[in-house]
Amino acid sequence: MKNAQVLRQHGLKAKKSFGQNFLEDKSILARIAALCDVKPGATAVVEIGAGLGALTASLVEAGGHVVALERDRDLAPLLRARFQNTPQVEVVEANALTMDLHVLAARLGKLTVCGNLPYHLTSPLIFLALDQVTAWRRLVVMVQKEVADRMVAPPDNRTYGLLSVLLQGQLQVRRALDVPPHAFHPRPKIWSSVVTMEPLENPVPGADLPAYRRVAKAAFSARRKTLRNTLRNLLGETLDQVLTQAGVDPGKRAETLSAADFGRLTLAAVAANAPGLRAPPPPAEDDAPRRTKNKKYDPDANNDHDDLDDNQDDDDAGAP
Repeated sequence: MKNAQVLRQHGLKAKKSFGQNFLEDKSILARIAALCDVKPGATAVVEIGAGLGALTASLVEAGGHVVALERDRDLAPLLRARFQNTPQVEVVEANALTMDLHVLAARLGKLTVCGNLPYHLTSPLIFLALDQVTAWRRLVVMVQKEVADRMVAPPDNRTYGLLSVLLQGQLQVRRALDVPPHAFHPRPKIWSSVVTMEPLENPVPGADLPAYRRVAKAAFSARRKTLRNTLRNLLGETLDQVLTQAGVDPGKRAETLSAADFGRLTLAAVAANAPGLRAPPPPAEDDAPRRTKNKKYDPDANNDHDDLDDNQDDDDAGAP
């Protein structure tokens, strides 16, 4: 039964406020399940936003044990009913932003995390997983194609920015496939991409420190300016010392630096006790995307949340 029929049968509609666009292309669902690299009887999968259970069913068919997270109180009962005779599925009615992957990993072993993420929650969900990177082995997520471009972008690229640096310092990030709007109900206005992430065997030294995010964020605060200017407030009197120790040209711009370069800058800034690092770090939500209605993304904009702002219209969001 098609997603539209299921929703009508229960008197429901996709909720724009939840970013619900239900993936229903069976071939794409099967490909996403395959990307999760499920080992029958040995792989626990945490599915973010299980929706009507289409991807859940594909994961079960692949042999996974699925913890299906769904915060929509109207959909959670439908999931329970659909999988009531499927012991491999645990339906948890909860907001994924509150999930503790370490607790689940302690019970189920190293996790695979997957989901068709609501686009306006892409950054906070990914960074939540990044902060708990030791609990999982693989992350498979559907995001807006434009966001995927930034996630995988190399240095010296127009789409390379803060999001690229923060992820690539600790993760191997790959774009697996692009998904057209007609694969969903209702159809979003834009294309989506499925991205896979795995923890690097040898992460960039310093990339796991809170200072790494602060250094990178300061560097990208004004993309057209050189590092000497963008890092001045953060590094203060230690600016020249840090740049010299890190072997970074102060005349370069942030977009030309690799994650490894930012790692060296971070370690040098910490060693120099840079003044901007002495204050407590800003709250976690400081890096969450801010909704900007009907605003096109400008990678050259002077924006404190550069490359973390998904800049989505309400009806351009995804859900399984």
